[in-house]
Amino acid sequence: MAIELIAIDMDGTLLNPQHEVTPAVKQALSAAVKQGVQIVLATGRPFIGIKRYLQELDLQQEGCYCISNNGALVHNAADGSIVAETTLDFNDYLYFESLARLLGVGYHALTYSDLYTANQDISPYSIHEAYITGIPLHYRSVEQMDRSMRFPKVMMIDHPEMLDHAITQIPQDAKERYTIMKSSPYYLEILDKTVNKGQGVKKLAEKLGIARENIMTLGDQENDIAMLEYAGLGVAMGNALDSVKAVSQFVTKNNTEDGVAFAIDKFVLNK
Repeated sequence: MAIELIAIDMDGTLLNPQHEVTPAVKQALSAAVKQGVQIVLATGRPFIGIKRYLQELDLQQEGCYCISNNGALVHNAADGSIVAETTLDFNDYLYFESLARLLGVGYHALTYSDLYTANQDISPYSIHEAYITGIPLHYRSVEQMDRSMRFPKVMMIDHPEMLDHAITQIPQDAKERYTIMKSSPYYLEILDKTVNKGQGVKKLAEKLGIARENIMTLGDQENDIAMLEYAGLGVAMGNALDSVKAVSQFVTKNNTEDGVAFAIDKFVLNK
């Protein structure tokens, strides 16, 4: 099996706990690119939170792509222009904003370029999202929001124990009508029913004419499961959830031990 495309989650996978790409991982990615492999960052982050890593890895070029918002948007890496998209509308925003208030957890919504919350007491997890990704954060009451807005995703956010309790209270019909999954202990991602990282990778692979058996994906969290299942070779990080390891063909080292480099060396560079 010749790997032609590698889709890599960022937080907990590509990045170490300090949100850095280590020299060993950079070297492995560069060597893979020299062999003609397409490297695709596939993340829950918005595009603004991917840009500096694309620059750092020399992937902000024509012919390079990335996947943001857990598969809702596929971008040209060179300029962020959108290749494919599936988004939520204002009625979806209203439904989950009301539900989050009812369940007593924080809530925010991402547009193509900004992060909005109607919580007057802005959640520290909204502030964390803005800080980590660089996306501008705005307080807007529901009445102040533009009803024509589209949202790649909306999120319930809170302390892990509060969020886990809220998840048990989400109506079953909502779980059936939307893609709902955790990307971290304090983030619950809500997207269109057809959206996940697996579908994002599939759309891009079809555009590029790459068969799924020639794709390797790497991840660590629940929101990575769909792309690990889609790929010919799904690789879980050593620090991944057990549920992620269970659907993977291989478990590599932790993100603190250059796990991405270890997998690329083994399956792509044949070291």
